[in-house]
Amino acid sequence: MSFIRSHRAPSAAVLGLAVCSMFGGAAQAQSYPTRNVSVIVPYTAGGSIDIITRAVAKGLSDVWGKNVIIDNRPGASGMIGTEIVTKAPTDGYTLLGHTSSYPATAAVRAKLAFDPARAIVPVAMIARAPMLLAIHPSVPAKNVRELIALAKKTEFNYGSSGSGGNNHFSGALFAAAAGVKMTHVPYKGIAPAVTALASGEVEIVISSAAALGPQMRANRVRILGVTSLEPSPLFPDLPAIAKSGAPGYEYELWWGLFAPAGLPADLLAFINSSVAKVVASPELQKFLANERAQAWPLDPKQLDGLLVREIERYRKAAQIAGIPPQ
Repeated sequence: MSFIRSHRAPSAAVLGLAVCSMFGGAAQAQSYPTRNVSVIVPYTAGGSIDIITRAVAKGLSDVWGKNVIIDNRPGASGMIGTEIVTKAPTDGYTLLGHTSSYPATAAVRAKLAFDPARAIVPVAMIARAPMLLAIHPSVPAKNVRELIALAKKTEFNYGSSGSGGNNHFSGALFAAAAGVKMTHVPYKGIAPAVTALASGEVEIVISSAAALGPQMRANRVRILGVTSLEPSPLFPDLPAIAKSGAPGYEYELWWGLFAPAGLPADLLAFINSSVAKVVASPELQKFLANERAQAWPLDPKQLDGLLVREIERYRKAAQIAGIPPQ
């Protein structure tokens, strides 16, 4: 089969369409939003992405003068809600709140109904933070070294938000770095996993401070360390796990907003700048400080290709952690 390229001058109608494609998106961004915006969170309520996205949604509602509504669509480690967004119109009225669990899960999924690196595009980053290693108080370990020593004698269970997510990766990588074996117990979100930890159903969960917060404040879980390579200023009283018997161990979370691929560049830039404005506000700065997270705004150029890079990074991490295709 061959394709013949015409060198005839374009018609007025074709020129008109070209002009519309150049300026139509700009007009759309100038008028956006004219109605309520939906943000799908593909996990259960109560997890860090739900908590943080809700705070940003409230700020965007104030900035835009339209309601930004959170729609929780959990299942398949975040992939059910994500697939819904891949099929949504590219008009900015359906966004996706996601976390670094997404590229982690995508890296180990054998089959997906969409291209995880290209079916959605990053629109804005909100924040990043290390995670915390939490244990049930019945475990007789006062620090990470004692926990590792116990784990070499007893195989502990660790909970996660689902197979291939942040908590699965962080737990498996911790076990690999510490030289111990642990059993992975997936839940349908991090909130039920943390509840399981507080009840003693599992002994260990590595998660965000946002998700662990209520159980931490109620003293139903004990925090032993932080997943940053060095001690974190966000958690000045906690040692780095990497310095406490698991050399080289490091894991960091991020939270952001995404949209279906094909979102016009000017509309993406508009939403990006709106999120950056919200994140820079005193209200969000205070909120993030309380959640022990650091604001992490990135511009569209910095976001370009982010998912491709992240998914490849997690594929390498899966090999280290011994996480097989799911």
